[in-house]
Amino acid sequence: MYKLICKDGSAKRGEFKTVHGTIQTPVFMNVGTVAAIKGAVSTEDLEAIGTQVELSNTYHLHVRPGDEVIKKLGGLHKFMVWDKPILTDSGGFQVFSLAGLRKIKEEGVYFNSHVDGRKIFMGPEESMRIQSNLASTIAMAFDECPPHPATREYMENSVARTTRWLNRCKAEMTRLNSLEDTINKQQMLFGINQGGTFADIRIEHAKQISELDLDGYALGGLAVGETHEQMYEIIEKTVPYLPENKPVYLMGVGTPANILEAVERGVDFFDCVYPARNGRHGNAYTNHGKMNLLNAKYELDDRPIEEGCGCPVCRRYSRAYIRHLLKAKEMLGLRFLVTHNLYFYNKMMEEIREAIENGCFAQYKAGKLAGFEQGENE
Repeated sequence: MYKLICKDGSAKRGEFKTVHGTIQTPVFMNVGTVAAIKGAVSTEDLEAIGTQVELSNTYHLHVRPGDEVIKKLGGLHKFMVWDKPILTDSGGFQVFSLAGLRKIKEEGVYFNSHVDGRKIFMGPEESMRIQSNLASTIAMAFDECPPHPATREYMENSVARTTRWLNRCKAEMTRLNSLEDTINKQQMLFGINQGGTFADIRIEHAKQISELDLDGYALGGLAVGETHEQMYEIIEKTVPYLPENKPVYLMGVGTPANILEAVERGVDFFDCVYPARNGRHGNAYTNHGKMNLLNAKYELDDRPIEEGCGCPVCRRYSRAYIRHLLKAKEMLGLRFLVTHNLYFYNKMMEEIREAIENGCFAQYKAGKLAGFEQGENE
């Protein structure tokens, strides 16, 4: 259940009530693909850095350890000891990006596992059943992730199939939520808007899926090779055709600047591997741009990553020590940077919510972007 608290221009400040707690939006979901954040970040760490939602991946958990295994152990929340909301993506993106050999048919997709090569079939019903076994808070509909660039004809056919699949997802989820042995009988379903960079296809698709009255709506197939300007234009043109009284989720995006631009255009939910991936490569996000802690200039720097940062790492450890850990290839260095980066993203979302409430989001965004552009000047 989504409640729109206030707006500042097109930027929305909302609350999304779920069976696992209320999500304050806009929100950044911390990505734990295989029920863990890469970089040895624990559930306790996620609680300490203000994580509201954890995101896990249907395809990866289906392949290993198996969704049936997780169901027998009481579902994903119990498995990873996390009592707040979890969103599972449908596996569609992985099927299309990881699987070199695949056949798309009306019933679904035939492909080979990237782990052991075994043949797997996944369609709308299979994706819903796997996500039901995982018992996540929010399940994503199974869609086709069309390649970029694609022809208009390909895109029209692909989007039509995604709509047919969405109807099947909705019917299957209704059935699953009524079964006695389903762990989370209040599992929610988000539909996905596709259409590449064809604004008219996007708009028409948004109108169609809005009629299904789902729990939320996502923009998929962006940040796949188009320019930032193209992405912002598609968000700006499409969001007005999605229900204002439902959350809008921009999938797989992005940098702090991307998030600020998308919030300004009415987006509520975000996820991205950047903070964790960049952390594992020695990069820290700060209000003054990205820093590479491997740089020699930090060898004797006894300051925290960012002065004034309230994260558990900045409260105790120096740049010099973290650099030493990275150079020594100690896992602790990666863990510190991933923790700091996720805290930075979570904190930025908190500031965004406050700025929208205070009617000063435009000023906040301008100040934040100006800071990021300073680059590594510390």
